[in-house]
Amino acid sequence: MAGAGVVAGAVNAIVGSGSLVTFPTLLAVGYSPVVANVSNTVGLVFGGISGAWGYRRELRGQRRRVLTLAGGSAIGALVGGILLLELPSSVFDAAVPILILLSVALMAFKPTPRAAERDHLIPATGGTFLTGIYGGYFGAAQGVILLAVLRLAFADDLQRLNAVKNVLAGVANAVAAVLFIAVADIAWEAAGLIAVGSIAGAWAGARYGRKLPDVWLRRIVIVGGTIVAVILIFD
Repeated sequence: MAGAGVVAGAVNAIVGSGSLVTFPTLLAVGYSPVVANVSNTVGLVFGGISGAWGYRRELRGQRRRVLTLAGGSAIGALVGGILLLELPSSVFDAAVPILILLSVALMAFKPTPRAAERDHLIPATGGTFLTGIYGGYFGAAQGVILLAVLRLAFADDLQRLNAVKNVLAGVANAVAAVLFIAVADIAWEAAGLIAVGSIAGAWAGARYGRKLPDVWLRRIVIVGGTIVAVILIFD
């Protein structure tokens, strides 16, 4: 579990699909799907904090943007967490791979508006709200979707947007985790091991991921998102 946490933390810091490592690991050692999901969310909160801290330099000058978008992520994650506890998982099964592939397509193609015209904070907040719902519900490749939303809404360096993505994904996980701790059954031993591993993994992922050129970061996100979508389609 700790090893899975290390890998998930690193993947989340750079791309954002670490749950596809830790969630199946929790299932493999015998936890039920709901317990595995909520325990995974709680454990990965600490990796999210570590990843956001690792990208702190890229966050400079983005305080207003982050605070506004984080509000959307937080409210969405609360809704998503409630849906997880109330609805069967089949509700999202068909839509999630399509959503991820759409995000990959947005990452693959250059947005058409001129750079000076792209600073759409309010629409982006709506996007983070919807992504927060998914993040609170399950969250695999939440980072891919978030990064696509941010890239479409803002003309900025991709590493700076990736830093914002890490904060927003961390906020969504944290809000959902608080809800789950209050009302759900958490496997604390597993969550603790994931937390320890993800802290180390996210630190390493941020340290090396933030040095990647924009073009390579974009390629990694595209490839990673496509792999996640394929896994979810055939799983």
